[in-house]
Amino acid sequence: MPELPDITVYLESLASRIAGEPLRRLVIRNPFVLRSVSPGPAELAGARVTGVRRLGKRIVLALEGDRFVVIHLMIAGRLRWHATGSKAPGRNALALFEFPRGTLVLTEGGTTRRASIHLVAGEANLAPFERGGLEVLEADLPAFAERLRSESHTVKRALTDPRLFSGIGNAYSDEILHRARTSPLTLTRTLNDEEVARLFDATQATLLEWTARLRAEVGSGFPDKVTAFREGMAVHGRYGQPCPVCGAPVQRIRYADNETNYCARCQTGGRRLADRAMSRLLHEDWPRSIDDLE
Repeated sequence: MPELPDITVYLESLASRIAGEPLRRLVIRNPFVLRSVSPGPAELAGARVTGVRRLGKRIVLALEGDRFVVIHLMIAGRLRWHATGSKAPGRNALALFEFPRGTLVLTEGGTTRRASIHLVAGEANLAPFERGGLEVLEADLPAFAERLRSESHTVKRALTDPRLFSGIGNAYSDEILHRARTSPLTLTRTLNDEEVARLFDATQATLLEWTARLRAEVGSGFPDKVTAFREGMAVHGRYGQPCPVCGAPVQRIRYADNETNYCARCQTGGRRLADRAMSRLLHEDWPRSIDDLE
């Protein structure tokens, strides 16, 4: 799922192409993607884009007349830009936003339709999409610490809870925790002040660094290669590969459709965290430390 760095670069690329431009037409190819229609798509024709913004992991296009398009890409949704006169969008296009300079296309891979578009009127009606998460890049350490300790969760869950922190998901939370040298299963209320400060610094540094990297990668183009698995990530998506800091193989915890990656040597004192599926299967043969594994 695109997270804060990805969404930020999307917004910058969109602003340079559609800010101040009229939305000539909104074409919905798959009716399931459209979750609310007040106003309807036809009512937006001709309205100029007055701004673009982020609400958590959602992209909001503000239009004249205090109207808004709220786009949630979920896991497999992506935005594509087709300049006027370029190749027509493919079959996986869910919606087309036609502008004078080109067409913004919402696509979604796979067969499960989770991406969504909400059309709403009035700033007040954006409130249901605001989950209340803290904007870490705009916060100071005391605000971060208060939010982190407000509920008793594992640090991994806290960072990815949109009610607590805005825009952080599975991928960048792995990178943040590795940089902070913190186990993903550490309980938030057990962290001391030094550990919280280290986590705060790691969160800001990771988000800023990756936003800058993605921005440089895209340049004046459009972000067409948005993925949760990036070359240069320390641990996320790198199970079994060497940690760039210590060289130990990256570990994982699998649950449902998600996977948490971490370095046992850097983050857990060498202890491997139990993977429920594998530990149940192997029982006593499950290696408890990174040294046993090697």
